[in-house]
Amino acid sequence: MTPSTETKTLHYFESLESMEGLVAAQPPVSPSRLRWLPRASLLQALYPGVLAAGTIGLAATWLSQTYHAPVMLFALLIGMAFHFLHEEGRCRVGIEFSSRTVLRFGVALLGLRITASQIAGLGGAPILMVCAGVATTCLLGWLLGKRLGLGGYFGLLSGGAVAICGASAALAISTSLPHYANKERDTVLTVVVVTTLSTLAMVLYPMLVAALHLTHVEAGLFLGGTIHDVAQVVGAGYMVSPETGDISTYVKLLRVAALIPVVASISCVAMEKGATGARLARAFPFFLIGFGALVALNSALSLPVLLTEGASSVSSWCLVTAISALGMKTSFRDVFATGWRPLGLMVAETVWIAGLVLASIMLLR
Repeated sequence: MTPSTETKTLHYFESLESMEGLVAAQPPVSPSRLRWLPRASLLQALYPGVLAAGTIGLAATWLSQTYHAPVMLFALLIGMAFHFLHEEGRCRVGIEFSSRTVLRFGVALLGLRITASQIAGLGGAPILMVCAGVATTCLLGWLLGKRLGLGGYFGLLSGGAVAICGASAALAISTSLPHYANKERDTVLTVVVVTTLSTLAMVLYPMLVAALHLTHVEAGLFLGGTIHDVAQVVGAGYMVSPETGDISTYVKLLRVAALIPVVASISCVAMEKGATGARLARAFPFFLIGFGALVALNSALSLPVLLTEGASSVSSWCLVTAISALGMKTSFRDVFATGWRPLGLMVAETVWIAGLVLASIMLLR
């Protein structure tokens, strides 16, 4: 092949914009038809990843309707097959947006499915169970982290992530810890491991619930009280039944609410003086306010069925899209490269909180 012919061939492949490695990365430019919109550059950066997650969600929905299997599981598994989209390229920003902001919006809308009477029907047991689970898991992480040579700070970081809300709790707690040599590494490691364990729990715990013959209420208490991330709790809960999904979401949001006192306590003990207010503001889960406001609205007013069903449909689409994005973010390769002690510590914390919640449920029977 002559040099001129080879050059023409490369230009041809570049024109296809489909050969990875041939197309030079360009800064995102807003199309002229979008420039009149506010934050047009942000929309241009987000839409490839959001579109990818939404497409996987559509495929998962079709497979679920065709084969009568859980849509969340299909979305998770298909998303994991497209993990490479999250590693580099234009989809990364949109995938992160889908797994966080879209997820939080979907969870907030779930408030229109829950009323105060349903919450009151559960009694005070879930609150006591959540308090015991959060406190003892953080303490266990602190003690085992020091015993394994990982340090008490890593133990608090991992214990809080397992006990409260996964990666979000890890990032929030990290901001409250004083700076130390391996703080950034420990934070990244905690996020990777807790996300992977939560994904595995989403798949395995519904099968455990069925094997133990738990009722829908008991299953909701168990899934909401044990699985680490909000997305996986929602996915696992609605795999079992709508009732289980509603209860597990409520119990999980009780755990999310524990983030503020935990971060505040760590800040008072271990953080540098004067940084508490700003860091707590960044840690506050504002979607929890939206969820609570919609629960109160649904309890106080008789809302039109069309509104509640429409909000439920939008919420379902948001959650399926978020689960797809979460699957694309999951990398088992990164977990296996960390050694056994951090993984062993977080597995022990996961087993502890699962055993504690299950024992609490059995005592309440």
